[in-house]
Amino acid sequence: MTIRLFVETPLAASTEMALPPGPARHAQVRRVQPGELLILFDGRGGEWLARVTTMGRSDVRVAVEQHVEVDRELPLAVTLAVGMPANERMDILIEKATELGVATVQPLLCERSVLRLAGERAERKREHWQAVAVAASEQCGRTRVPVVEPVRALGAWLASRPASSAGWLLSPSPSASRPARPPTGPVFVLSGPEGGLSPAEEEAARAAGFVAISLGQRVLRAETAPLALLAWLGLAG
Repeated sequence: MTIRLFVETPLAASTEMALPPGPARHAQVRRVQPGELLILFDGRGGEWLARVTTMGRSDVRVAVEQHVEVDRELPLAVTLAVGMPANERMDILIEKATELGVATVQPLLCERSVLRLAGERAERKREHWQAVAVAASEQCGRTRVPVVEPVRALGAWLASRPASSAGWLLSPSPSASRPARPPTGPVFVLSGPEGGLSPAEEEAARAAGFVAISLGQRVLRAETAPLALLAWLGLAG
């Protein structure tokens, strides 16, 4: 199978370049040889065919040959704002959300959050989660990498959200309704941490324009509920 690599540098046909350290290391680990073909993508749409010209200990050079028009994105931009689950569950959530087509992940600090991050630790986690999104995009065939935003408190994030965009709140409340059809434009999906959002947080979300929706009678884990909705959006769209 041809290796897919993400590079942040804008790509162009008939050019030669050194792969950045991360992708170069990936190619070295996979024992790619000169003359072999790679698939590169820079997050600006489509893919690029590139051929390895030099495989050194410290650098890997490729000749970029041609652009291939492919589009494997969801028909609408989904921002997933999620109360961060603890341990490795946030890694799994970002990996699978990337595979299912999420455009943006907004990690949130909520009243009932087990994982509480701030300062340099929060930024290191964000960088790690962004790397998880890159690896998942390379594996699943996406041509755009989701953006993992810096950790924010739920209240501050609600105050900054564009009021014109659709907002869905994943809620176990009896008043929550089943979604009938996907939105026609960008949508913000808000999902709580392990203990769910507090009543006050749910009320604040509703006041900010979020519509409470239900995914059924079963109780889904914090990392499962948003993935179920993303899968439905992908199929319904």
